[in-house]
Amino acid sequence: MYIIAMLFGVLLILSDSASAQQSDTIVKLQLKDALRYALSANQEARKAKLDVENSEYKIDEVKSRALPQISGSAGLNYNPILQKSALPGEIFGKPGETMLVAFGQKWNANAGLGLNQTLFDNSVITGLKAAKTTREFYLLNSQLTEEQIIEEVATTYYKVLVQRQQIKTLDSTISNTKRIKDILASLYENGLAKKIDLDRMTVSYSNLNSQRVQLLNAVELLQNQLKFYMGMPISTRIEIPDALLSNIHPSSLFSDFNPENRTELALMDSQKKLLMYQKEAIKSEYMPSLSLTGSYSYQGLGNKFPVFRGSGNGANWFDVAGIGLSLRVPIFNGFATKSRMRQADIGIRKVEEDINKTKLALNLEFENAKTQINNSIITLNSQEKNMQLAEQVFLNTQNNYNNGLATLTDLLQSETSLTESQTNYSRALLDYKIAEIQLIKSQGNLKSLLN
Repeated sequence: MYIIAMLFGVLLILSDSASAQQSDTIVKLQLKDALRYALSANQEARKAKLDVENSEYKIDEVKSRALPQISGSAGLNYNPILQKSALPGEIFGKPGETMLVAFGQKWNANAGLGLNQTLFDNSVITGLKAAKTTREFYLLNSQLTEEQIIEEVATTYYKVLVQRQQIKTLDSTISNTKRIKDILASLYENGLAKKIDLDRMTVSYSNLNSQRVQLLNAVELLQNQLKFYMGMPISTRIEIPDALLSNIHPSSLFSDFNPENRTELALMDSQKKLLMYQKEAIKSEYMPSLSLTGSYSYQGLGNKFPVFRGSGNGANWFDVAGIGLSLRVPIFNGFATKSRMRQADIGIRKVEEDINKTKLALNLEFENAKTQINNSIITLNSQEKNMQLAEQVFLNTQNNYNNGLATLTDLLQSETSLTESQTNYSRALLDYKIAEIQLIKSQGNLKSLLN
């Protein structure tokens, strides 16, 4: 027992060690890596793919209506008292009397097969067409789901990236502030600076560190949100390379808008086709249907239990078979079919209105995306110039302060302006990337982000 306990303990330690090593592994994510992971791991994407798979089974279900329907049956009946029929006595040589005679056997056993093969039924043909369109509908729905996931993941990815860039720029400001604070502390110790100046710089340094902690928390929350959209375990440690920001080149170039490229519109067109097939299936109720029927049964009768008994033991066995055609011709059903057709037609017309509204909304989305990205480029260029100017002002002010030509207030104000300009530039960068994603979406090219 002691040896077993030791082995169990060793296995447990090894398991914990492997888990710890796994949790310490850092996953480096480029945007395309995050998107590909999301398309394979996100639960909504998986559900959409299951719907596509399920549509194949729906097609098989409809196909089954065109295949032979074969069923088996068996029965065993016992009649302790047989029903009697009244017959004239003349049959038995007793004129004027009525004789009660029992017909049948007390035991009746049977087993058989039934066949029904549809020869013509327009609803079956329409159902096959509708089933194939259903598969197309779920394929488009899966594509739309993937596009929505791409949009969510890409937007959140850039939010994380920009927040990390804000931390990086803030670290630079904190480093400069600390250096000035240390210089002031040295001057104060030598009686060359005022305590109030040192205190003000200490407060500024503390505020910057508090701001940094808030940004770190914000990044952590955004990373968790990103992992949620990706379908990645929240405990996984990820790293997004900061170098990607240098690859952002603002551009307002875009291709012409074509709403037919949008999956939303294709999905609604597929929905319209399904409603048209539904109307056609209802119309099929006016048409006749023809089917082939067949049956075969083997029966046994006797006053004794017939199973496992032959004709020599009081049981009589015989078989019965039949083949026929069954024609069903609708004549009148109280205008029910006509009412259902009108309801289906209303449904089609409503979808057509939805399609027109969607086209208008997609055009609006494209025009807004163009306007937004142009505005974002103007803002981004302006904020970049402001940041460069604020950085130059801060360096000049810092140099003047070191030479006694500027006050501490001037230095703190220039530092605050630099921090604000860097923050504004990061926000403008994020606004541009979000506007770019919206423009790509409006053109129906979100899958291009995977390349």
